[in-house]
Amino acid sequence: MSPRRPLDDAALRALLLEDAPHGDLTSESLPLAGEGVLSFMARGDMLLSGVEEAARLFELAGATARVLHASGERAGAGELLLEAQGRPDALLLAWKAAQTLVESMSGIASAVRRILDALHEAGSTVPLACTRKNFPGTRTFTARAVKDGGGVMHRLGLSESLLVFPEHLLFLDPGSRHAALAELRRRQPEKRLVVEVGSAEEALAAAEAGADVLQLERFTPEALAALRATLVERGLQVKLAPAGGVNAANAVAYARAGADLLVSSAPYWAPPADVKVAFRRGGAA
Repeated sequence: MSPRRPLDDAALRALLLEDAPHGDLTSESLPLAGEGVLSFMARGDMLLSGVEEAARLFELAGATARVLHASGERAGAGELLLEAQGRPDALLLAWKAAQTLVESMSGIASAVRRILDALHEAGSTVPLACTRKNFPGTRTFTARAVKDGGGVMHRLGLSESLLVFPEHLLFLDPGSRHAALAELRRRQPEKRLVVEVGSAEEALAAAEAGADVLQLERFTPEALAALRATLVERGLQVKLAPAGGVNAANAVAYARAGADLLVSSAPYWAPPADVKVAFRRGGAA
């Protein structure tokens, strides 16, 4: 497996610029001298993400860095994740942005992996797809964290997939909805047609109209199982993707009810992982 590359330098430089738009006033005003070494260590068990990005932040700030545990790997309490070496002003410039990035991304990746671990322990291979409902402006980083955790992205944005919401249907004449969905499929033949539904009646109507995937908004596992039975009864082949409220506590129940994939934004709001940072004067040991 090839080493994971950090994200684009432009996105990482923007993090440094946000934190120090006119330089680091404190470091620039002190007579800092010599070199130092900064270490990142895990305070507890975590699934890592953002380590390569953190290393690159130190490099962009003028230091050198090496990754000891790569993104996508598990780390236990006390394990060394990353070391950076260089001028103190360079280390101090990248410190907080790099630490926060690893903590936030590892928190997301760890939450994704916990859900997948629960599914695998129950004997399920149902995938976990995370939505685009992340904090605005952070999708580049959150999508990478989802991937590091073993999940997939449900949608990276409005430009790359078809998802018809009830809010779309609201602005279509009720009598023309079937025809409108058929026209949508004709105009976008490469894309799967996903339709969000909030009831069994809406689900059956969308399935009969040719939906490939039904996104089941706030369905319980029991309601999903009942819908699956009805679809089989009527000979309708469509994938079921529960969404809204899917989390580690109910993922297995949805999988056992017959879900084809799970759609969730819960990992985005998981607590960040805890990374200890230590500085010392001098070069690497």
